[in-house]
Amino acid sequence: MDSPSTTANGWIDEHHQGVRYGLQGRVLVDETSPYQRITVIDSSRYGKGLLLDGCWMTAEHQERHYHESLVHPALCSAAQLERVLVIGGGDGGTARECLRYQDVKHLDMVEIDRRVVELSQKHLPSLGSHAWSDPRLQLNLENGIAWVANATESSYDVILIDGSDPAGPAEGLFNQTFFEHCRRILRPGGVFATQSESPEAFRQVHIDTVRLIRQVFGYADPLYGWVPMYPSGWWSWTFAAIDGPRYRNPLPARAAAISAGCEIWSPRWQQGAFEAIPAFIERELT
Repeated sequence: MDSPSTTANGWIDEHHQGVRYGLQGRVLVDETSPYQRITVIDSSRYGKGLLLDGCWMTAEHQERHYHESLVHPALCSAAQLERVLVIGGGDGGTARECLRYQDVKHLDMVEIDRRVVELSQKHLPSLGSHAWSDPRLQLNLENGIAWVANATESSYDVILIDGSDPAGPAEGLFNQTFFEHCRRILRPGGVFATQSESPEAFRQVHIDTVRLIRQVFGYADPLYGWVPMYPSGWWSWTFAAIDGPRYRNPLPARAAAISAGCEIWSPRWQQGAFEAIPAFIERELT
């Protein structure tokens, strides 16, 4: 397990393939759970932030770039929203955005590491916000890979994978067996979505992930945005469905109810983000 690099003048860095991605601040917590190293920092630029195994996960003044991009293309387009599954997401940001939809009746969050939840609730409470006390949220401190393998067929309207990079506890979230189980438990008219890494910093992982999801579900497309604190700053999320690319078309009533409260996402932004596929990836995927 790697820990973040810290310097005498207060820089906390993630190292990735010869490049450093850092914030100036101070370390509040640095401990090792049974699953990974967890670090919480406080920075002047982005507020309090979270690293897992030395990799940036989120920060108070940056998290909407990630959470809105993952959640709203899926929840604005699924046929129904009664039951939602979030794998990972222990900081609470994805659950918070999902529970803004009144049509969501039940949300299962499956997070393997209790300490990620506890430290996020203590140090980054704005991320989960009201979600932690919402009766629709069911927190399950279990292995997400086993959860989808054991879940009932056609049991969720939306499945969101909010995991870290494909290593450590998240390694099994990026393989064919896992994606096939997600397809099995997705209801007709449902939408699947996952973070799918940086097309620059994780180029081949990104391309392979999109190809595999497209192979399993039939329809899948990457959406491109930015999370400035992540390696390269350029990030992706991939959306999939069984009955056509419904994730490209937000339902107007849902979008109208949500967009005013968003900092990043809007139907216009989403359209541009799907169209912003770089030429080298488009060639690889066709």
